[in-house]
Amino acid sequence: MILQAAGLALLAALSPTTLLVSAVYLGSARPRQVAVAYLAGAIIMSLVMGVVVIAILRSTGLQHNTQRPARYDLRLGLGLLMIAAGVVLARRKPKQPDPDQAKQGLISRMIANPAPGSAFAVGLLLFAPGITFIAAVQVIATANASFELTTVAIIVVVVINALLVWLPLLVHIFAPDVTTRHLTAFNGWLRANGNKILIVVLLVGGLIIAISGILGIASG
Repeated sequence: MILQAAGLALLAALSPTTLLVSAVYLGSARPRQVAVAYLAGAIIMSLVMGVVVIAILRSTGLQHNTQRPARYDLRLGLGLLMIAAGVVLARRKPKQPDPDQAKQGLISRMIANPAPGSAFAVGLLLFAPGITFIAAVQVIATANASFELTTVAIIVVVVINALLVWLPLLVHIFAPDVTTRHLTAFNGWLRANGNKILIVVLLVGGLIIAISGILGIASG
């Protein structure tokens, strides 16, 4: 359960916009204070939404063996939805806007003058759950696992989901100049390939979830 959820969380973490914001904040006048506030917003939003999704799914009893068919039907549905979204994006013309474009207009204005308060808000906004994150949490929610194991799993997913926030910050503490330089260069590559990355994330994640759902239904 944890391994599969962690893999999907890693896919959810691959966001060019998230890394762009990290680069801006780490290059600001107060890099660590602003980046820590950004991280706090990201962690809080991910944790709260993860708990909410788990509570909603478990309130239906999907983790119980008696609900096995419904559990895997939901997993299959999420997988097919992700695959469909990936196919739609892949068929778009190259000149179509990046899927993160709508957020980027607002985010650009919010990060224009980096400050802890606005950075916290940006973390909350950017880490509102997407379909890949929900799929990762769904794996945890529908597993017949103890409270302790569920808690560990959701912490792992939340930490991985915020990877592109805390990892640059951690490296920046030890090598600020090198981190800023390489982060900016890497972010340029991510922005140029952001749409391709998103397509791969949706297709790979959707395939994993769909196969899991099909195998679950077949074994039931």
